[in-house]
Amino acid sequence: MLRDPARQRSIPFGIASFRIAGYALWPFGRTTVVRQDAGAGSMIGNVIWIIFAGWWLALGHIITGIALCVTLIGIPFGIANFKMIPISLMPLGRDIVPTDEPFATR
Repeated sequence: MLRDPARQRSIPFGIASFRIAGYALWPFGRTTVVRQDAGAGSMIGNVIWIIFAGWWLALGHIITGIALCVTLIGIPFGIANFKMIPISLMPLGRDIVPTDEPFATR
């Protein structure tokens, strides 16, 4: 059985996409921390991610966050959009943890 090397290289980006989706679905009470065991592969992957998807996602969250903060009801959602910027810009090498234990994983 032959394996497709392109599929194997795309797995970290798919996992990062699902991590972003879960955090976008419910960002309240959770935060992101940088994993200390992330190596050069995460850095290279983040550079590729920034070039192809990251800066678009981060820009979208900035614009949406500003638009939501214009109204009083939208302020919590605008803050949640601002919390999404670091993970959408560089998702590889990060973990999402509850806010009561951000330093427990270091």
